[in-house]
Amino acid sequence: MTRIDAKFAELTANSKKAFVAYVMAGDPDYDTSLEVVKGLPAAGVDVIELGLPFTDPMADGPTIQLAGQRALDSGVTLERTLQLATEFRKDDDTTPIVLMGYYNPIYSRGVERFLQDAKAAGIDGLIVVDLPPEEDDELCIPAQQAGLNFIRLATPTTDDKRLPKVLQNTSGFVYYVSITGITGAAEAEAVDVAPEVARIKSQTELPVIVGFGIKTPETSRAIASVADGAVVGSAIVAKIGDGEPVDDVLAFVKSLADGAHST
Repeated sequence: MTRIDAKFAELTANSKKAFVAYVMAGDPDYDTSLEVVKGLPAAGVDVIELGLPFTDPMADGPTIQLAGQRALDSGVTLERTLQLATEFRKDDDTTPIVLMGYYNPIYSRGVERFLQDAKAAGIDGLIVVDLPPEEDDELCIPAQQAGLNFIRLATPTTDDKRLPKVLQNTSGFVYYVSITGITGAAEAEAVDVAPEVARIKSQTELPVIVGFGIKTPETSRAIASVADGAVVGSAIVAKIGDGEPVDDVLAFVKSLADGAHST
């Protein structure tokens, strides 16, 4: 059982919804990023999504693209991202960390070496948005054999024919993308999300967490009420990008987490 599995078992036992927060590793610099990440559990975050900086983040909108650029400019690489996770683990051995990014940096490092290093750094799961199920032998299956969850995205365009393929080797949870388009664009609507979550849950026992388009505590609550939890990324990253003090960023995160947990 991974930390992700254990966390969702605990939440289910307590009839609680999950709140997942995304931040870009190394944004705006390594030290500030580590301070934010270390503060997330106390702000109510159940699962941390740690963005892996990459030069061509095709699924991401301007907010997260700029965060990735700031991180790259400050010298944060895959190596430094894993160091950040290692530093976090010195004080927290329970909060799950999902590394979210693109395949190129992993491929460059070599899959076997990457999986060993990620496991040693305390990474629990992977979201690699540009590896479809047809490429499961490339990373998904080796990751699961190494004890890491491989989390897949389902979207409004994932029809009933495609969904079983998407779910086939997914573990940890299913990430439902609430809108068509890039991160940080439109606003998620619970009325649209609810039937899609029900459709996915009819085909899997895994928790279904909803992300993209959640920017306020009210939306976090509304989305969590029709799913197993909510993910917020761009709204948090925007505050970091604006140079807000870490305490203010974490206070905002807590308001979002309180929203998701109030259902």
